[in-house]
Amino acid sequence: MVSFSRQDLMIVSDSLAIAEDATSDFYKFSFRQWKRHGYDVKTLRSLSSDEISSFALAVLKRAEQDAGPPALRTRMRHFYFICLQDHLILEAVNRDRRLALLPLLVYIFTHELVHIVRFCNFSQRFELSEAARSEEESVVHARAFDILNRCSIPRLDYVLESYDGHRKCAMAF
Repeated sequence: MVSFSRQDLMIVSDSLAIAEDATSDFYKFSFRQWKRHGYDVKTLRSLSSDEISSFALAVLKRAEQDAGPPALRTRMRHFYFICLQDHLILEAVNRDRRLALLPLLVYIFTHELVHIVRFCNFSQRFELSEAARSEEESVVHARAFDILNRCSIPRLDYVLESYDGHRKCAMAF
């Protein structure tokens, strides 16, 4: 499986920064509020076999994190890993000449960050039935579109158009 190159990893870093800024601006989070949403990014080289997908461009995994010393701990905090699927992302970019790595990664990160915000703010549960998961994906695609629709990144409009069919759902926003 093909992994991100050193140059690709620089684009990963840039796209995460763009997605974080756009998402925090949309939700009007202060820096302090944003940092309460614990997450990290993993690429193919650091993924375990259960984190590798044959169809998703990213997989969101949840872990438990101690919230302090046992005497003061009231609950475990959730920590999320955005597991990028380098091989599938690079395959998509290589297959479609209109697609570029930066806008695709900005969309992927924004999508996963919206999930994290929704889970951390208890707008949605992490464990969902298949039907609820499909509806949640539609909500998140729509929210990612709302966040990125005004961003002026070359070829981002193509990515947003590509996910147009995924934004349709019965839920009211």
